[in-house]
Amino acid sequence: MDIRPASTVAELLAAGHLFDAPPREEWAARFLAADGHVLLIAYVDGVPAGFVSGIEMLHPDKGTEMCLYELAVDDLFRRRGIGGALTRALVDLARERGCYDVWVGVEPDNEAALATYRSAGAGDDGRFAMLVWEFGGDEDGSQP
Repeated sequence: MDIRPASTVAELLAAGHLFDAPPREEWAARFLAADGHVLLIAYVDGVPAGFVSGIEMLHPDKGTEMCLYELAVDDLFRRRGIGGALTRALVDLARERGCYDVWVGVEPDNEAALATYRSAGAGDDGRFAMLVWEFGGDEDGSQP
């Protein structure tokens, strides 16, 4: 397995089967150009097998932390340690970048995600509620 940062739109598009929906060139380019946005791809025999994305969040009185935004592993490659390896790679990168921590939100019944993150060294700091403002829009994310 080889884990490396995505640096081109072509890499993100080639890993499109790992995303919830096909990545769009415009959004992939914006993601890669944005400071503090990271996407690491795990390759097995040259095939994209999984990814983890993270976003640095900077606050004036706290410094920078990393949000582990999304982790995905192709069904064909699950249960091989790829999710844990990707998580550890993002944690290591966050540490190298000077982040004071990494956090991730997980549904309390998502046992696979909880096991993966715990195996990579994460600990539970208590429960929290996530509230969302949904803006609607078209399926491409644009607003009416």
